[in-house]
Amino acid sequence: MLVIVTENAPDRLNGYLSRILVEVRAGVFIGHYGAKVREILWETVGRELDEGNAVLVWSTNTESGYDFETIGANRRMPTLFDGMKLVSFLPQFKD
Repeated sequence: MLVIVTENAPDRLNGYLSRILVEVRAGVFIGHYGAKVREILWETVGRELDEGNAVLVWSTNTESGYDFETIGANRRMPTLFDGMKLVSFLPQFKD
Protein backbone atom coordinates (compact mmCIF):
# COMPACT_ATOMS: atom_id res chain seq x y z
CA MET A 1 0.00 0.00 0.00
CA LEU A 2 1.20 3.46 -0.87
CA VAL A 3 -0.34 6.79 0.19
CA ILE A 4 0.68 10.31 -0.87
CA VAL A 5 -1.00 13.34 0.67
CA THR A 6 -0.35 16.77 -0.85
CA GLU A 7 -1.18 20.23 0.46
CA ASN A 8 -0.91 23.39 -1.58
CA ALA A 9 0.39 21.38 -4.54
CA PRO A 10 0.18 22.67 -8.12
CA ASP A 11 -2.67 21.28 -10.23
CA ARG A 12 -0.16 19.72 -12.65
CA LEU A 13 1.28 17.57 -9.82
CA ASN A 14 -2.13 16.45 -8.59
CA GLY A 15 -3.08 15.63 -12.20
CA TYR A 16 0.09 13.57 -12.64
CA LEU A 17 -0.51 11.64 -9.42
CA SER A 18 -4.17 11.01 -10.28
CA ARG A 19 -3.12 9.25 -13.51
CA ILE A 20 -1.10 6.69 -11.55
CA LEU A 21 -2.84 6.54 -8.17
CA VAL A 22 -6.48 6.79 -7.07
CA GLU A 23 -7.40 10.20 -5.60
CA VAL A 24 -9.84 9.23 -2.82
CA ARG A 25 -10.08 12.78 -1.46
CA ALA A 26 -8.66 16.08 -2.61
CA GLY A 27 -4.88 15.67 -2.36
CA VAL A 28 -5.01 12.09 -0.99
CA PHE A 29 -3.67 9.48 -3.43
CA ILE A 30 -3.48 5.72 -2.83
CA GLY A 31 -2.16 2.73 -4.76
CA HIS A 32 -0.23 -0.50 -4.50
CA TYR A 33 3.24 -0.30 -6.09
CA GLY A 34 6.73 -1.51 -5.34
CA ALA A 35 9.78 0.42 -4.17
CA LYS A 36 10.98 1.49 -7.62
CA VAL A 37 7.68 3.14 -8.60
CA ARG A 38 7.42 4.69 -5.13
CA GLU A 39 10.89 6.25 -5.53
CA ILE A 40 10.06 7.62 -8.99
CA LEU A 41 6.77 9.10 -7.75
CA TRP A 42 8.45 10.70 -4.72
CA GLU A 43 11.23 12.21 -6.85
CA THR A 44 8.56 13.73 -9.10
CA VAL A 45 6.64 15.09 -6.11
CA GLY A 46 9.83 16.70 -4.76
CA ARG A 47 10.64 18.25 -8.12
CA GLU A 48 7.12 19.59 -8.85
CA LEU A 49 5.85 20.55 -5.38
CA ASP A 50 6.82 24.26 -5.44
CA GLU A 51 5.58 25.91 -2.21
CA GLY A 52 3.43 22.99 -1.04
CA ASN A 53 4.19 20.04 1.19
CA ALA A 54 3.56 16.31 1.01
CA VAL A 55 3.82 13.10 2.98
CA LEU A 56 4.48 9.63 1.58
CA VAL A 57 3.41 6.56 3.59
CA TRP A 58 4.00 2.94 2.55
CA SER A 59 3.67 -0.55 3.98
CA THR A 60 6.91 -2.15 5.07
CA ASN A 61 8.27 -4.82 7.40
CA THR A 62 8.80 -2.74 10.57
CA GLU A 63 7.35 -2.79 14.08
CA SER A 64 4.66 -0.32 13.05
CA GLY A 65 4.04 -1.94 9.65
CA TYR A 66 4.66 1.29 7.73
CA ASP A 67 7.24 3.99 7.05
CA PHE A 68 6.87 7.58 5.89
CA GLU A 69 8.72 10.61 4.54
CA THR A 70 7.78 14.27 4.30
CA ILE A 71 8.81 17.07 2.00
CA GLY A 72 8.14 20.80 2.06
CA ALA A 73 7.47 23.24 4.89
CA ASN A 74 5.30 21.67 7.57
CA ARG A 75 5.20 21.73 11.39
CA ARG A 76 5.11 17.92 11.52
CA MET A 77 8.54 16.37 11.13
CA PRO A 78 9.59 12.68 11.24
CA THR A 79 11.68 11.91 14.32
CA LEU A 80 13.38 8.66 15.28
CA PHE A 81 12.69 7.70 18.88
CA ASP A 82 14.06 4.44 20.22
CA GLY A 83 14.15 2.92 16.73
CA MET A 84 10.59 3.97 15.85
CA LYS A 85 9.73 6.82 13.53
CA LEU A 86 7.29 9.20 15.18
CA VAL A 87 6.08 12.72 14.44
CA SER A 88 7.29 15.78 16.30
CA PHE A 89 5.81 19.25 16.02
CA LEU A 90 7.91 22.33 15.41
CA PRO A 91 6.92 25.33 17.55
CA GLN A 92 4.32 27.64 16.09
CA PHE A 93 5.58 31.20 15.74
CA LYS A 94 3.27 34.18 15.94
CA ASP A 95 4.02 37.22 13.77
